Order: sequence, then structure tokens, then C-alpha cells
Amino acid sequence: MSEEVSKNISETLFEKNKQAKETSHLIRYMPSSMEILERRRAENPSSWYRNLLRLQWAWQGIDPIELEETLAKIASSDHSRTIDEWLDTVMGYHGGNWNYEWTKLGMLHQKRANDLKGDAAAEELFKASLSFSIAGYPHLKNDNLALQAQVLANNAYNEAAKHTSHIIKQVEIPYKNKRITANLHLVSTEKPQPVVIVSAGLDSLQTDMWRLFRDYLAPAGIAMLTVDMPSIGHSSHWPLTEDTSCLHQAVLNELPNIPWVDHFKVGVLGFRFGGNAMARLSFLEPEKIKACVTLGAPIHHCLASPQIIQSMPKMYLDMLASRIGKDAVDINSLAGQLTAWSLKVQGFLSSRRTKVPILAMSMEGDIVSPISDNRLLAMFSQYGKSKQIPSKGIAKGYAQSLEMAIKWLEDELLR
Repeated sequence: MSEEVSKNISETLFEKNKQAKETSHLIRYMPSSMEILERRRAENPSSWYRNLLRLQWAWQGIDPIELEETLAKIASSDHSRTIDEWLDTVMGYHGGNWNYEWTKLGMLHQKRANDLKGDAAAEELFKASLSFSIAGYPHLKNDNLALQAQVLANNAYNEAAKHTSHIIKQVEIPYKNKRITANLHLVSTEKPQPVVIVSAGLDSLQTDMWRLFRDYLAPAGIAMLTVDMPSIGHSSHWPLTEDTSCLHQAVLNELPNIPWVDHFKVGVLGFRFGGNAMARLSFLEPEKIKACVTLGAPIHHCLASPQIIQSMPKMYLDMLASRIGKDAVDINSLAGQLTAWSLKVQGFLSSRRTKVPILAMSMEGDIVSPISDNRLLAMFSQYGKSKQIPSKGIAKGYAQSLEMAIKWLEDELLR
């Protein structure tokens, strides 16, 4: 994308978004729930509305120094905020606004790409795409700035696909009179490759997964097919229901029609809610899946414990309400509704084991994905295993867990 075009897009966004609603203020709550939120904010003061995923973003490809610089610009802004103590709630599309600062970083990487060729240009464009995606985080439904950031993220990703030495193809899969858009990443097109279907959580886009392919799957000669969860990104036409794996199941059933992949060698890998969907799919389609890995997935405990949902930070409640399509949120009824998302409540973790080997992992002290969930999931898989990542030396633990995940998939897909 030329500097001129990039500048024009930036100016157009600025003009359109001067009056854009600030993200933390978008989801409406019932008066009784507002009281709960205000009380909780007083009891557990925090400096940010958003949960800052520093480790994840750095692993995905954001330079840690640029990350801290961007957060510092947001934190030091003099502009008014929706909530004074939340640094990332600067109103209006200008310096200090979350979306503005991350979009600016994305534009910077796009500009750098102009002076480069081949994989070097592609890397800058993938970083631009990731910066735009973070600009839209946590991707609430009626957040106009987030929707525009998503368009920029997809455009930068498609542009990167033209420069990289790897092969990226956009695949359209029919489903319920619409189409699921998935990105297929390949090392070559000479012969069908084993493939891993990858899905992130409810607050990130499929385009965030580039480094998982570049650093882990591609060196092993494994293709990666990314799919957005229902209600987000390319899959935003479909609401999230307790059938969390419906889109992934449609994709799995389409694999025999995709010539570049070996549909007899399919693995699935899910982060956060994507892990719930992939575990579910491993019980529904045991004949079609060779291995499954879940990372930090909510399987049962937090979903079936309304008090845990009720005590979650506002950003998470906003995100869940947005995914389910709630208009005015009653926190208690939202927490009750999520019980149906538990795989145990749905009857998957009660009698029959799946023959799909499942590796279930999470960080120590993770309330969304406690060790009990991972043990439960591993117990109902014939060759299942659960693993807890120690919170001490968390960055190293993160890298080790990904290596372990890839080895688990390689052992099943490459033999």
C-alpha cells in the first residue's frame, strides 16, 4: 500500500471518527448490573479497561519496545476519558485513544514495508495487520472503530500474502446460505500437506496467528487453516451459541474438497474459547481428527460457576455480551446463560471417551481454565494429557507450551 493511500485512509478515518463512541462505554447494562460494576471497580481498582495481553502480543509479533511506547502514549494522554482511572478510555479519535495509537503503529509498519521486498516486506505487513487487530481489541460488535481496524488488518494481511515466500490462500466454505472465510497457509502446493485448523479466542482475529505458522507449523511441513470463532471477524454473521464448534465442523467437512491438504491428517488447535470449540469438535468428529490441543480453554468450571462470570472484569463481560448479541445486559442472567456452554453440562465429559488424543494446557492460576478443567478433558480422551504452565518464568513457559503443542500435533500427523 503506498504511503499516499495509507495517509488518505488515515485522514478519512480521522474525519469519520471524531465523534466515535469510546469502547468501554458501548455495552449497556441494567441499572442493578451497573451498580455491581461500579462497586467492583471501587473494590478492585485497575488502571486499564482492557486486559493487556503483553506476552501474547509480543509472541504474536509486536516488538516489546513498540508495545510499551504505544501503551505509554495512551497512558500519558491529557484528553478526557470515559472513566478517569482507566487509561485506555480516551474519548475521540486522536492522540491517546487506544484505537488511534495502535492504528498509527500499524501505519508505521505499512510504511516500512514500502521500502522492502519479499519476506522482509511481508513481515512488516504482518506486523501492521497485528497492530490494526490490537487497535480493534476486544472487537465489540457495535464498535465502529474496531470494525474499521479489522478491515485494515485484513487488507494488510492480504497484502502480506502477496510478498511472503509462503503460500496463503483465502478459502470460502458454504454454510447456512453464507460463506465461512478461512485463511489457508501452505509451505508448497506440490502435494497435499497435513493440516491444523487453528482458532483463537473471542477477542482476537484469525490474522493474529501468523507466527504460529511461520515459526512452528511451516518448519514441520504442516499447513495451517485459520477460522474465526462465531460472532467475530470474518465469522461475525453468526452469533455465538453453545454449539461453539459449528463453523469449525463445516470447515472440517469441507477439507476433502481442498486439494492442497491431506484430509486424513487433520489436527486442531484452539486458544481460549477456540479451545472449547476444538475440544467439542474432537468428541463430535473423532474419525476425522488425529490430534487436539487446547490452550487456556474454558471447558466447564468457570462457565458453570455463575459467581466466577459475575466477578469478571468489565471488558470480559462486555465481550461475552457482545458475542451472544445481548442488548441490555443483566450480569446475573448472562452468567446463568453461559452454563450451557460447559462441555460437561452438554454431556460430552460424562460417559464416552473420544479416541482423539487431547493435550489440554493452561497457565497456573488461570481462573478461566483451571487445572481441573484440563484434567477432566484429558480424562475423557483415550490418550489425553493435561499440563499446567508455571506462572514463574511465564514467557519461557509460554514458548515451551507452544513447542509442546506442536510436538503433540507432529507426533500424530507426521507418522
